[in-house]
Amino acid sequence: MKIGIIGIGMLGESVVLNLLNSGHDVSVFNRTKQKTIEVEKKGAKVMDSAKTMAENVELIIIVVKDANAVRDVSFGENGIIESRNKKLIVADMSTIDSTESKNIANQFEKNDIQKLEIPVMGGPNVAIKGELVMMASGPKTSFDYCKTIFEQIANKIFFLGEQGIANSIKLAMNLQITMLALSLSEGITLVEKSNVDPKIFLEVLNSTYFKTGMSENKAFKMIEGNYDPTFTLANLKKDITTITNTSKELGIELPMINKAEEIYKNAINEGLGNLDYTGIIEYIKKSSSSKN
Repeated sequence: MKIGIIGIGMLGESVVLNLLNSGHDVSVFNRTKQKTIEVEKKGAKVMDSAKTMAENVELIIIVVKDANAVRDVSFGENGIIESRNKKLIVADMSTIDSTESKNIANQFEKNDIQKLEIPVMGGPNVAIKGELVMMASGPKTSFDYCKTIFEQIANKIFFLGEQGIANSIKLAMNLQITMLALSLSEGITLVEKSNVDPKIFLEVLNSTYFKTGMSENKAFKMIEGNYDPTFTLANLKKDITTITNTSKELGIELPMINKAEEIYKNAINEGLGNLDYTGIIEYIKKSSSSKN
């Protein structure tokens, strides 16, 4: 199967490299062409538009910032639907809300193109090894047709049914990430201010069932001030806003994520947006110091 990847950010690039390393025929398109240079060196074919890509592949995986970007590459000038490729399947890996996903799927369907949503958990470091966790929903026949490719990308796949479900779960998962990063940040700050080595806090925490992958790995980097991004603070803030907007649409109150949105917004205003999302600890530390 000829595969196209649209969006060569950190995650998209790692997905491309994984597929290339496995011997797949991969084409790429990015609106900023410079980002395709490294994957082209590794064997990816660079396309000049989403339309051109859609004319030359059977499966397109979209990995872009938000719903507006998905719409642009899909329905904008030289977008996917201009190809009129009726055999094409589009799988969107972007994190967007379920209503947007359904609307985009409907627009594709009107143009006789099947769309799946396949958001994932895991950063570039696991994507390059094909060890992501994938949540998929949409037409089952299309999912089955592409399943072997998805199994190359992820070592755990949940097919969840109709369009919209996978993105709802993805938002709930990113809510967990947000809260864990904040909880660890405040815990580390609390013990440091108490003149206690935060590594002792993590040792105790990781000896209980309250431990997480974040507390066992990224938390130690947080103590060291190592915030090399696998998922930037600014990108998590974007997803947090999607969560809060979705909660309003659903008519539910999620007070903690509303507060988290404010905290992450303030952190970005402090110039921390390009750090890893766990760099939120720097904002927590600064805020706690300003109170003294």
